[in-house]
Amino acid sequence: MEVRAGYRQAEVDEIPYDWLSLSVGDLIKNKIIEKPLDGNHGNIHPKSEDFVQYGIPFVMANNVRNGNVNLQNCSYIRKEQADTLQKGFSITGDVLLTHKATIGNTAIVGDIPFDYIMLTPQVTYYRVVDNSRLNNIFLRHYFDSPAFQAVLKSLAEGGTRSYIGIQAQHKLPVLLPKIAEQVAIATTLSDVDALLDSLDRLITKKRNLKKAAGQQLLTGKKRLPGFSDEWEVKRLEDITQIVMGQSPSSSNYNTNGIGLPLIQGNADIHNRKTIKRIYTSQITKRGNIGDILMSVRAPVGEISLAMFDICIGRGVCAIRFGNNFLYHSLIFLEPTWVKHSKGSTFDSVNSFDVKAFEIFMPCDPLEQIAIADVLSNMDQELASLEARREKTALLKQGMMQELLTGKTRLI
Repeated sequence: MEVRAGYRQAEVDEIPYDWLSLSVGDLIKNKIIEKPLDGNHGNIHPKSEDFVQYGIPFVMANNVRNGNVNLQNCSYIRKEQADTLQKGFSITGDVLLTHKATIGNTAIVGDIPFDYIMLTPQVTYYRVVDNSRLNNIFLRHYFDSPAFQAVLKSLAEGGTRSYIGIQAQHKLPVLLPKIAEQVAIATTLSDVDALLDSLDRLITKKRNLKKAAGQQLLTGKKRLPGFSDEWEVKRLEDITQIVMGQSPSSSNYNTNGIGLPLIQGNADIHNRKTIKRIYTSQITKRGNIGDILMSVRAPVGEISLAMFDICIGRGVCAIRFGNNFLYHSLIFLEPTWVKHSKGSTFDSVNSFDVKAFEIFMPCDPLEQIAIADVLSNMDQELASLEARREKTALLKQGMMQELLTGKTRLI
C-alpha cells in the first residue's frame, strides 16, 4: 500500500515524517522523563494504624481518574513517616498511570498544598525532566488514547489481579511530534476535557435540583399554584393494575426478534428504559408500552418504563396507572423497599408486598399530572445534557484517534 505524501511507515502505522516512533523506555534512556519507580519494589503500603486525619495523602488507584487526582477521599500518613519511605512519591506535574488491578487510569498531579503525595504500588508516576522535548499534558493525553490503552491492556498479566510491570511499561509505544505540536494537541484535548467537566458539574447540579424538587412536590410539602385539595395514602392495589412477571422457558429465547423482548431485570434496562436484548416466543406475562416496571428481585424496587410491548420475567412486575405521577413517586420511594425485601440468597418481594405498598398522593388527578409534568420536564433537560455529554465524549475519542496518530495535523 502506498504511503501518502508527508508520511512514513512506522511500526504502529503511517506517521508524519517529523514524528518520532519511540517507546517509554526510549524516553527514559534519552532522559526526557525520569525513570519511574517500580510500584512493586518494596512494601510501602501503610498499615491501617498508620493512617491519620491529616498529613501526606496516600493516593490509591481509585483516586486516579479522568485526568485528575481526587485528594478528597484519600487516606493520610504522617509526614515524618512518609519522609522516611521516599518511595512512590509524586509532585506537581507528574503524569500518573495505574498499572495493577485497575489498568490504564491516568492523571496529572495538579497544584498540591503538600511537599509531595505518596502513591500506592498500583500507580506509576512519569516525571518530565526535559520539557523542551516533551509536554506532560500531551503525555497524559497520549496515555489516555485508544491506541495506547489497547496495547496497555493487551500486556496485562495475572488474570483477575492483572498488572503491568515496570519493564513491560518501558516497552509501551509513544508517537512523539515536535514540542509545538504537542502543546497544540494537548491544549485542544484539554479544552474538550474542560467542556466535559463543565457538563458533568451541570448534570450533577440538575440532578440535585430534580431530587430537591421531588422531595418537595411528591410529599406535598410544596404545592403548585392553583391546587389545594387533600392528599391521601393509597395502596397500590387500590389505584393500579399490577401484573407479576413469570419467566418463560429458556428454550424459547432467541436473538432473532421472534416474539417479544424479554425483560427480567437490570440487564434489560438502561437509564430507566427497557432495551431489546433477548426475545422469547413464549409470552408468559405481557407488559404494555408505557407500563411502569419494578424489579421484585435483587435489587428490589428499582423503577423503569416499558418503551415497547414486552414479556415480563419473574424478576419484574408491571404497574399500570393513568398518568406519570406514580412513576416519579415510585422512583422517589425506591430506597424504602429495603425494609420490604426478604430472602437469604436473593432479596425479593412478592405480589402481596407490591399490592400493599402505600403511596401518598393528591386526590385531584390534575395536580398529579401537573407535578408529573414538572418532574418530567426536568428529566428531559437532564437527558438532553447527558446526550450532549456522551456526544462530546465520543467526539473527544475521535479527536484523540486523529490528533495523537498524526492523521490530522494542527500545525
